[in-house]
Amino acid sequence: MSGRLIGVGVGPGDPELLTIKGLRALHEADHVFVPVGDTGEVGRAERVVQTHLEPERTRRLLFALSDDTAARAENWERAAREVSEPLRCGETCAFATIGDPNVYSTFTYLARTVKNHVPEVNVETIPGITAMQDLAARGGTVLLEGDERLALLPFTAGKNVLQSALSTFETVVCYKGGSRLREVLEIAAAEGRLEDAIYGSRLGMEGEEVIGASEIVGRKGPYLSTLIFSRREREFG
Repeated sequence: MSGRLIGVGVGPGDPELLTIKGLRALHEADHVFVPVGDTGEVGRAERVVQTHLEPERTRRLLFALSDDTAARAENWERAAREVSEPLRCGETCAFATIGDPNVYSTFTYLARTVKNHVPEVNVETIPGITAMQDLAARGGTVLLEGDERLALLPFTAGKNVLQSALSTFETVVCYKGGSRLREVLEIAAAEGRLEDAIYGSRLGMEGEEVIGASEIVGRKGPYLSTLIFSRREREFG
């Protein structure tokens, strides 16, 4: 008997943005895993889950915040071994991940590694609301309409990739890697795309910031920062 591994998108941080389907999966799972860093702080996904479940229902998977490839591989391997144990018994394991489990998610790496241990595991995902959707709503920005197109990039994509996207797509969104915020904003300013851009961090949480990108030029941001470059003014802000 093979178990089920379900990646549950819990949204950007606001516990009210967890979907009913995602909440049901968390309640029904035999085990609920949440990713946490090695700083000891409560993670975003963990915070959302604990709003809806008793603390004893969650199991923490520790991941060191390291750029070392070997260390990261060791983290995934250790986490996969822990998750694989109940899966071999035919149980259901839910893994809560910020945003959507199929968009720049830790779940992708975990699922791949788990499959090396339990090849017959059934892997499923439940979509979650993304940071760009939440930031657009909080900032009064329309992401797309008509025949417009959107490009989604990490902050670390590089100058040439970002320049190409900004000159080609009506809307460009940058995720993950807020330490590159200053560099990205400089490129956007040179491309004439800064005026109507909006920046957000800690969305739906204490210390939330939603602000025009032109107001933060020269700053760095937290890792989970989001930028939206639009060709229109804010329509609902």
